[in-house]
Amino acid sequence: MDELQSRPVWKETLVTRIIQICGYSSILFVLLILYFLLGEGIPALWNAKFDSLLSTRWYPTESYFSLWPLVFGSIIVTLGAGLVSVPLGIGTAVYISEIAPAYAKEILKPLVELLAGLPSVVLGFLGIQVLVPFMRRFFDLPTGLTALTGAILLGMISIPTIVSVGEDALNTVPKSYREASMALGATKWQTIWGITLPAARSGVITAVLLGLGRAMGETMAVMMVTGNAPVIPAGLQALVSPIRTMTATIASEMGEVAAGSVHYSVLFLIGIILFLISLVVNVTAFLLTSRRTTRSERLLS
Repeated sequence: MDELQSRPVWKETLVTRIIQICGYSSILFVLLILYFLLGEGIPALWNAKFDSLLSTRWYPTESYFSLWPLVFGSIIVTLGAGLVSVPLGIGTAVYISEIAPAYAKEILKPLVELLAGLPSVVLGFLGIQVLVPFMRRFFDLPTGLTALTGAILLGMISIPTIVSVGEDALNTVPKSYREASMALGATKWQTIWGITLPAARSGVITAVLLGLGRAMGETMAVMMVTGNAPVIPAGLQALVSPIRTMTATIASEMGEVAAGSVHYSVLFLIGIILFLISLVVNVTAFLLTSRRTTRSERLLS
């Protein structure tokens, strides 16, 4: 005890300060990114014609900078990816955490983490070589570079993220919860659906949002398989038509524009929109998880 008490306190204080600096620096970096985006993107609101921003065409060479085709294209691809990835991702996470035998977990867990680390350009290349020809033949289309192709590919890309984070969240649920449910006569499925998943809801929501964030922010893969046609979607036909997303527009055009031009500012304005979408999604997730935590605390009290 004397030796422990005689240790210098300044080491613990130094470690504490370093951790605090790391935490505050993340907030500072986000604010700096927002400041840079606002500084470069806001001038587009008065340099570009307001009618061109609200038109239906994205054709920068003729000063048409409509954001609607890009926004709708990103929304369609992201929602489609969510419909593919969320059920498969959560179902796989439940299987690995609750049902799979020990030997299967030792194989599936590293495999999922390996899939999550594959470069997006490799997945996009596989999409061009395999998925695009299949979609063209299956739906008898002129081209397989469509919104549906991008949604399926991004859904597959998002699945490993949802599985990895969701499985970790399910593993944090105390074993006593499952034992108490089984002792009351609940079946395995009733325990999973009624006890384990609700107890891990905050972690599962985080997994879903990370997966959707991966789909929303994906650039190379979606640029390779969606056709890059900036047109406003019209009905269900838009699912089997080429589209362009916001991220693909920034990646394909940023290297060709003159710094300080109207086109340059509009591309940064697209970045601001992506930033705001990410902010809304994260705030929504925080409110949902906080409400769930508050409700649980009230029930326990």
